[in-house]
Amino acid sequence: MYIAVLGLGEAGSIYALDLAQRGVTVVAFDPLVATAPDGVSMAPSVADAVRGVDIVVSLVGARAAASVLEAALPSMGAATVYADLNTGGPEAKRSLAALAEARGISFVDVAILAPVPRSRIETPLLLSGSGAARLLTRFQEIEIPATDVGTEAGLAASLKLLRSVFMKGLAGLVFESLSAADTIGARDWVQQQIASELGPDGDELVRHLLDGTSKHAVRREAEMRDAQAYLESLGSPSWMTAATIDWLHKIAGQRDAVTTPGPADPRRSFADGGR
Repeated sequence: MYIAVLGLGEAGSIYALDLAQRGVTVVAFDPLVATAPDGVSMAPSVADAVRGVDIVVSLVGARAAASVLEAALPSMGAATVYADLNTGGPEAKRSLAALAEARGISFVDVAILAPVPRSRIETPLLLSGSGAARLLTRFQEIEIPATDVGTEAGLAASLKLLRSVFMKGLAGLVFESLSAADTIGARDWVQQQIASELGPDGDELVRHLLDGTSKHAVRREAEMRDAQAYLESLGSPSWMTAATIDWLHKIAGQRDAVTTPGPADPRRSFADGGR
């Protein structure tokens, strides 16, 4: 199997490395990354990366998703499946699908259901779009956990947004509870109470919610704005989601206030500002 990975940010680097370790021939492209993960070859351009491959995996960030797809399409053949793993709203995914399918390319809207660093290539995925069934078959060959939810691009993104209403909302509640607990010196007790209600893995889940939200607040705020827009399009209330956005905005501002610029990270890629 021959797979191109576009974007070598945090998630892209993990997928490229893990795919190579499962015996896949992997070629990657990222204009801001000079060194590929072990076992992965670097291409000089998007066009060179996607030429002749079985699957293209796009992890370039939502802001670059359309331009990278447009750069890839002229060099792709009808046998190639284009998998967009970037976080985006259902309308954005449908627009990408229309671009691909106008050129005869099968498109898959892929929703990643958990932070990739936690479970790496074992992270569960949802697939929807014209190429979903084909991609599921290929992913099963290399034991990537994925579920085909239909032929309509945007459905996987929609389901992920509905899940995020709960997961990011839960994180907002944790922050709000612990912020109040801090004022009376009861943080440890309240955190233990929350963890105990979340089951046997509650301690780990709370840590993930706190650490992941603090690290990725900007990205998650953008995701929750997509979720709010989707809920409104359904005519569904979004009161809790609006509050979650407020919390994420506050957390992002606090993080920016204590972050000082450092030397450029050679692993930084054009994906870092998107997903």
